[in-house]
Amino acid sequence: MTKRPVIGISLDAEYNGGYSKMPWYALRQNYCDVVVQAGGLPLLLGHYMDLVDDYAAKIDGLLIPGGDFDIDPRLFGVETIHETVTLKPERTDFEFAIARKIIQQGKPVLGICGGMQVLNVLFGGSLIQHIPAEVEGHIAHEQANPDQPAHTVAIDEGSLLHQIAGVTMTQVNTAHHQAVKAVAPSLKASAWAEDGVIESIEALDKTHFILGVQWHPEYKVSATDTKIMDAFIEAAR
Repeated sequence: MTKRPVIGISLDAEYNGGYSKMPWYALRQNYCDVVVQAGGLPLLLGHYMDLVDDYAAKIDGLLIPGGDFDIDPRLFGVETIHETVTLKPERTDFEFAIARKIIQQGKPVLGICGGMQVLNVLFGGSLIQHIPAEVEGHIAHEQANPDQPAHTVAIDEGSLLHQIAGVTMTQVNTAHHQAVKAVAPSLKASAWAEDGVIESIEALDKTHFILGVQWHPEYKVSATDTKIMDAFIEAAR
């Protein structure tokens, strides 16, 4: 039997209320499901900065998921914070640290929704803090039912994403109020929504699997979603 590559998945965090009065971690099951279905072994990562090196030694790839959080705009040089922004600095600090370490090791990284935004800011890019406030003529980017397609994205033919998907247009779901603004210097945009919002970024260096998608492929609303997860796990193998 082929060994399953170990995929580290960072957790979302809630600090009080809801499930417990004590701080707790959270992750939707379908993140783990798609990793297992693609042939990987999920390992959930708590936000322990002193364990970054230990985590990195054990995992073959990193998946940075979405969640109920935003990245501090001060990390991309903006002092004014929009009223809709929700910060979780402990999560952001951890994800920056583990992503930086995994990338240094040449291992694959997949950023989903907020995870894509983490990658862009980590590499020196910036974000739109709230799409309705900054994008004229924007389409709806927050849907109630992410298990259904919401809009199409156009894919750059010369991109890693196109190599994976094999199509130039695909249907995606959507659940975000922020987006990539200025793409980081070592990354490039590779897919766009109908309103011009960037929906995918990837490394300029095609030998390193670094891919971010603004939608949620763990819901598998199209064949492209399954292909993304398969390609990520194969890169980790």
